Amino acid sequence: MKSIDINCDMGEGMLNDEAIMPFISSANIACGYHAGNSDIMRYTVNLALQHNVAIGAHPGFNDKENFGRKNHLLSASEYYNIFTDQIYALQSITTEMGAKLHHVKPHGALYNMAASNIDMANILAQAIKDVDDSLILYGLCNSYLISAAKSINIKTGSEIFADRYYGDDGNLIGRTQNDSLIENPDKSLEQILNAIMNGYIETLNGKKISISAETLCVHGDNKNILALLEKITTGLISHGIKIKCFQFS
Repeated sequence: MKSIDINCDMGEGMLNDEAIMPFISSANIACGYHAGNSDIMRYTVNLALQHNVAIGAHPGFNDKENFGRKNHLLSASEYYNIFTDQIYALQSITTEMGAKLHHVKPHGALYNMAASNIDMANILAQAIKDVDDSLILYGLCNSYLISAAKSINIKTGSEIFADRYYGDDGNLIGRTQNDSLIENPDKSLEQILNAIMNGYIETLNGKKISISAETLCVHGDNKNILALLEKITTGLISHGIKIKCFQFS
């Protein structure tokens, strides 16, 4: 039986985390830089524990004004430190609450920059290994995030997106473009089913890109998030696809 992990970015102040949690299997929790704080982290970890949802760190740039979605050019040590500092911050809270950190998924501009820049990807992968080499890196399928982590034996979850369009290079269409977001739940489900069952994503130009879908992301700030999740979960189940946290045997 096929299965897929559904992950969602949470603890970002969207006020719908409690309603979203029953639909997902992994939560990427903001670590205080692009959004959130220690109290919100504890609240979101508690929600995840209540719903048996895997807990992941979601580190981003220290830029709440731009929600972590603006590129920042930093030194290698600065990239490393902002990444490890945030993972440690959430890890200390999960340990305090009797939970375990499962994965790490970079946020926003940090994610997109590392996906297309091998040097940044290497820095973030090494940071994860130095914090806890049992953590799984969630990263864009076929990107440098995945290859960099695999090169140093960090486990990876190849990620696809339910609510974003892709360019012909396999990267996500930038949010500054009008056609970057998928707002139609039927279109989202079509994209997901093609990825899981047929092994490809179709770009805006109609190009088919081969992918291996292990976890799929639905953004918590999507204005149609609950309708989208209901459509996705119903559609997956009707096609015999189980929703479960991404794990290694």
